[in-house]
Amino acid sequence: MNNSKVLIKREWTSIGSLDESKVGQKVLIRARIATSRLQGANLCFLQLREKLFTVQAVIAKGGVCSKSMVKFAGDITRESIVDIEGTISKTQVPIESATQKNVELHVTSLFVVSEAQQLPILLEDLSRNQALLDQQDSEINEISRLLENTSLTNEEKEELTAKKSAASRYVNVGLSQRLQNRYLDLRVPANLSIFRIQSAVCALFREFLSAKDFTEIHSPKIISTASESGASVFKLGYFNTHAYLAQSPQFYKQMAIASDFDRVFEIAPVFRAENSNTHRHLTEFVGLDMEMAFKDHYHEVLDTLDEMMCFIFKGLESRFNKELETINGQYPFEPFKFTYPSPRFTFDEAAKFLAEEAELLKDETYIVQNNDFSTRQEKKLGQIIKKKFGVDFFIVDKFHTEVRPFYTMPDPNNPGLANAYDLFMRGEEICSGAQRIHDAKLLEENAKHHGINVADIQSYIDSFKFGCSQHAGGGVGLERVVMLYLGIFNIRKTSLFPRDPQTLLL
Repeated sequence: MNNSKVLIKREWTSIGSLDESKVGQKVLIRARIATSRLQGANLCFLQLREKLFTVQAVIAKGGVCSKSMVKFAGDITRESIVDIEGTISKTQVPIESATQKNVELHVTSLFVVSEAQQLPILLEDLSRNQALLDQQDSEINEISRLLENTSLTNEEKEELTAKKSAASRYVNVGLSQRLQNRYLDLRVPANLSIFRIQSAVCALFREFLSAKDFTEIHSPKIISTASESGASVFKLGYFNTHAYLAQSPQFYKQMAIASDFDRVFEIAPVFRAENSNTHRHLTEFVGLDMEMAFKDHYHEVLDTLDEMMCFIFKGLESRFNKELETINGQYPFEPFKFTYPSPRFTFDEAAKFLAEEAELLKDETYIVQNNDFSTRQEKKLGQIIKKKFGVDFFIVDKFHTEVRPFYTMPDPNNPGLANAYDLFMRGEEICSGAQRIHDAKLLEENAKHHGINVADIQSYIDSFKFGCSQHAGGGVGLERVVMLYLGIFNIRKTSLFPRDPQTLLL
């Protein structure tokens, strides 16, 4: 066990850097053993993995490698971490199972740094291509359906049962089992890549806004009131009183604007005590929030949000090709389509698109009710926009006042509408925002109209009594953006250790 007793200066080589330019060079690598394969008593092949990259290593009897060293290598358990030294050689034929296909490592020394116990799940099964698993499930389900036929003869039942057994070619590890062994599941190159993409979204968000002279802030997550919005909150004890976990930094963003910050953003956890067991809801997620003072019109802020999202999309495309390729190898997805500026519609225009589709399909469920979109209508709207405009990202503006929070500024020409907008990816909302009310009197009246106890939010309202710039902003759900950009469609796969009403592991 290495307990940092001695500091040794050694030169390490990453697996990702191994190519034909290094043929003949001696290198030192630290990696995990993904697989080991003994070929008799004198030859062993290892596949070494370091993050997203793999290379074949060969231990052959002869020279410095003894027969016992070959056996020792073959007995090392999968996922053990090893230090390996050897010489890079060009392969006679490409090694298709490795990312470094044209070179291999001829081992001269091997040291086990951290030995792994026997695995409860093989990473090979955790890395299986989702399209293959979906096809297998489809075949098995169809055979199961046929087996339900009560008129089948015994011979037909036996034949179908044999087909069902033959169709089960791969182990399909369920999400629950993956989450229970998340520390192993996250080692899978595709999953590592998902969180490199997640990290990139945060970095690009910060890069864009910092370049626009925004200030990053850090607002409290333990708050005194639950009246910020319609979202349910978690209540907790706080010494001799009680408090709540913040469902957004909304009040604090606006108070920062009132304090002349003018442009602020925050990357922080958001908590929602909503019993929603869907593919896109979590009880804790990361919010990418921004708020911005404007001069003439709230569309100045909406334009900034549009530019920001397209900057993120372009950055992912241009800087993270390897990660996207790795993810696509396990979770095949259609490349994300967008244009800048993005297509923009009013709520009523979008509702009209859906009404036309309802008439075409003879399906009245696509007709918008209660001045808001249902999840199914959002999905259909995404399909309509993709067909009409060829994009996966679009904006809907001018939502109805009744479905927006109390601090939303009404449309000056139609008080039934609000200066409010949503941003959509692949037919799902990823950002909700609006111009905020910056007049203390109107804000207080609106709060009362929504049944909010003004005393609970008095300091928030007071912050607008002494002059405040007109402003707008929005909040983006990080895990949802990553999920939809990658077309994965289960938010638990884009949350490091997901929290939902059914999941609270560790």
